[in-house]
Amino acid sequence: MDERTAHVPKRSRIFSPGWQTFLAVMGPGIVVMLADTDVGSIITAAQSGVQWGYRLLLLQLLLMPVLYIVQELTVRLGIFTGKGHGELIRNTFGAGWAWVSVSGLGVATIGALITEFSGVAGVGELFGVSRAVSLSISTALLLAVVLTGSYRRVERVAIALGLFELAFFVVAWRAHPQSAELAAGLVHMPLQDSAYLYLVAANIGAVIMPWMIFYQQSAVADKKLQPCHYRHAQYDTAFGSVIAQAVMAAVLIAAAATIGKVHAQAASASLNSIGDITKMLVPALGPSVGRVVFGLGTIGAAMVAAIVVSLASAWGFGEVTGYRHSLEHHPLEAPWFYGIYAVAVIGGAVIVDLVPDLVALNIGVEVMNALMLPLVLGFLVLLAFKALPAKHRLKGPYAWLVVAVSVLTAGLGVYGGITGVHLL
Repeated sequence: MDERTAHVPKRSRIFSPGWQTFLAVMGPGIVVMLADTDVGSIITAAQSGVQWGYRLLLLQLLLMPVLYIVQELTVRLGIFTGKGHGELIRNTFGAGWAWVSVSGLGVATIGALITEFSGVAGVGELFGVSRAVSLSISTALLLAVVLTGSYRRVERVAIALGLFELAFFVVAWRAHPQSAELAAGLVHMPLQDSAYLYLVAANIGAVIMPWMIFYQQSAVADKKLQPCHYRHAQYDTAFGSVIAQAVMAAVLIAAAATIGKVHAQAASASLNSIGDITKMLVPALGPSVGRVVFGLGTIGAAMVAAIVVSLASAWGFGEVTGYRHSLEHHPLEAPWFYGIYAVAVIGGAVIVDLVPDLVALNIGVEVMNALMLPLVLGFLVLLAFKALPAKHRLKGPYAWLVVAVSVLTAGLGVYGGITGVHLL
């Protein structure tokens, strides 16, 4: 029995075979992927459908394997080292690089939380609930979930909230997209257009975000998954990758099939908030689907993302500084960990309440994520070569595939973001 296994309770080391093992291991991948389709991602997908019809739909499908390849590395690193992302960077490259990485995480956290709370406030206002009330209720819920629970309880609550995102499939189905138009859009990608490239960058940044990498690796370590759970953890990540991009595709299809038809000047339509999207969906889908169903999906996406983003930040800073950073500790035993989480949640809500126009930065936040990809993916790939036990390091054709996918994804994200910067 190695040192890591010795600290794992017997019931968490011995699972029943088959699907019961998968259900026991499942969580980090599903949760982080549900959080991946956050409010900023929803707005980015909707804007993509409004401005370009189905011409960015193929990108959503192509990003499925990319998302899996990236997040699978976090599973591999978490299981075979037992360490979170920030701690592994600190141990492998030194404290200076760890602070560089976690600083990028901090910036991404601020941007993400602004979009999540903006979405919550926007849905509340659609139903006549004031911004202050909706933000206060959501903040209290987010604090209660983490401050009064273990990792498993937090995971279950996050999955339950994320299931509301399935509402987006109802919205896409009720939009009745035309198969001929959809097929034509799949094969037409105007890569010479800077506005198109800008949304390409935004969509890439909406799929691969710094906090996702920190969260999943730290969650795998906090859940104390062992090498015998590796295969099931890969299934967890693969299933989550498909769900995440299917949700993005559903939102894009709904926007392209409804808003694009109802509004003749859709290409210039401004969708900077959830309110903008729902108001444009209502004429085509009716108030029940356009407002209630879309609102429920948005609330689920915003809440699960807020949990994941805030925890990723608390884990990341804890791993770099060395303070206790586990949900298995009582708040009094890990005050800095829970304090960072609380500050992130409360701070995000306060910013949105005081400066509501920040919601217009949604797509800009996703482009910022894309511009950070060289740093984020660079650390991740280097760790997969240097920090893993020799048996589990990247090697052979798959290693070349991971490097190629990472370089192409980061390069396209940066190129698209820089090319379209004049559109800001």
